[in-house]
Amino acid sequence: MQIFTVLSLPMLLIQNHSTEPYFNQATEEYLLKHTDEDIFMLWRNDNAIVVGKHQNTLAEINMGIVNEKKIKVVRRLTGGGAVYHDLGNLNFTFIMRYDEAHPEINFKKFTQPIVDLLLELGISAEFSGRNDILIEGQKISGNAEHVFHQKKRILHHGTLLFSSQISNLSAALKVNPLTFEDKAVKSKRSRVTNISSYLPIPLSVIDFEEKVMNYVKRCYPYAKSYQFTATDIEAIKRLAYEKYSQWHWNFGYSPRYTFNKNTKVADGFFEVQLNVEKGEIESIKIDSNLFSKNEIETLETALTGLEHRQEIILEQLKNSNSGGNFKNMSEEELMGAFF
Repeated sequence: MQIFTVLSLPMLLIQNHSTEPYFNQATEEYLLKHTDEDIFMLWRNDNAIVVGKHQNTLAEINMGIVNEKKIKVVRRLTGGGAVYHDLGNLNFTFIMRYDEAHPEINFKKFTQPIVDLLLELGISAEFSGRNDILIEGQKISGNAEHVFHQKKRILHHGTLLFSSQISNLSAALKVNPLTFEDKAVKSKRSRVTNISSYLPIPLSVIDFEEKVMNYVKRCYPYAKSYQFTATDIEAIKRLAYEKYSQWHWNFGYSPRYTFNKNTKVADGFFEVQLNVEKGEIESIKIDSNLFSKNEIETLETALTGLEHRQEIILEQLKNSNSGGNFKNMSEEELMGAFF
């Protein structure tokens, strides 16, 4: 088999051993914007949902599962749909300079080495559609790209489902599509599978990671290994804290949306409609047979202008209920009606 070889200036090969989602997303942005070399990096996230840059986060996740499983939610730089990461999923990142005359997106250029490696391992993989890698018609890799024009660089990254918990993936990304109305990018659900299920000879995810890295070394013969310096790590941690761990980036950055929900309880119903802009409740309309007109108007006024965020809504409901105003629903039940 012919190796997918590219002759270029030295490439940095990075095996990022962090499994912290905020740190890892910050790492990609840091490398894209603050280095000059071409880069190939392998990394894994522990228990995370990574949403596309232009998505409405709340419309993509199952908030109950996210809270129960303590899943971190983080927005990435690239577009596309939401993906679930666990330690059975290996991620790869290329950061490459592009020809100023040809800055076009080219997914196949960066996925071909992965396809070729899988073929070498005895797996019939193929590049399909715009940005997927399939095995027997089932998805094992989704890919996305971001062009950073200031430095004429492209960031390409993809998932590699190796031994991921598919049931957790499905549950964490399951949400009622009728609840939200928006123009955000929607995720397209696909049939997925794990690479490990098709290997003729069993491998661990760590062994597979080594094989991917060694194959890319063969593709780029002038590449050299790189370890993060203390300066790198400090800068990445700062970016992770200031941006990627913050609600305002991960949720508040979502495009404008309308949220509708009808909650039925033993004694009646509680229906809410929210218009949310930049994460804040711009307007609210409540209809319920559980509260008087004055109580509803008071509640609408109290919640308007707040972040559409569980802890913020719950805190305001508890403050508003200090005199025992909500006799038909607990604060927690009421909060659940808004998500």
